[in-house]
Amino acid sequence: MEERNLKISIGHLYPRLLNLYGDMGNIITLTKRCEWRGIDVEYDPIGVGDRIKEHDLYFIGGGQDKQQQEVAGELYKNKDFLISERDKNAVFLGICGGYQLFGHYYQPFEGDKLLGISLMDAYTVAGKKRFIGNVTVETNFLTPLTLVGFENHSGLTYLQGDTKSLGKLKVGNGNNGQDGMEGGRYKNVFGTYLHGSLLPKNPHFADYLIELALEKRYGEKIKLSKLDDELELMTHNSLVGKAY
Repeated sequence: MEERNLKISIGHLYPRLLNLYGDMGNIITLTKRCEWRGIDVEYDPIGVGDRIKEHDLYFIGGGQDKQQQEVAGELYKNKDFLISERDKNAVFLGICGGYQLFGHYYQPFEGDKLLGISLMDAYTVAGKKRFIGNVTVETNFLTPLTLVGFENHSGLTYLQGDTKSLGKLKVGNGNNGQDGMEGGRYKNVFGTYLHGSLLPKNPHFADYLIELALEKRYGEKIKLSKLDDELELMTHNSLVGKAY
């Protein structure tokens, strides 16, 4: 199947409220890496009160507690629909606050528990220490194996059941500063604390998500053609193993 005949749709959940630390760069990366290959991209920014329709890939960024509280209620209204999308193999990427809401709940220091949408078997509680700095993660499903990014969070996320981490920490604190793991994955749902933004520095992960989204739409595995990623990989490699 030729790439110029392909298309994916991206639903961006609540970009006006959850867009810390350049999270929009993830959308730009996904879009440009498709366009450079001739793949058509439908982009749908979803706001508060909007109906969420079916997409191949959903993205949600991070935000502070106030914005997270507003988004949590909106997401919960759409919980059943988004779980059905997960089970149809739609791809989800959640960053920081969005990642936390992919789990069962986030319990702040003060105020009520924020109910998540249970896309993955995980929960988050507020910690006393803020984790800030560069992160390097070693995965077992990407080439190159490493992911790099920048964390800035006090939430402590714990994975359970069939939800697995994105990988083992080489640098940084990751999910909770205790178990040596970063991020979570269940089916095609991915969550991580890595800002920076994440995908420009990890083009191999961006392509992995695009391939999964294409497989969801067309029902077959599609291998993307190679791009000239010399600059992107130089940036990536310069940050591997680098502490803040």
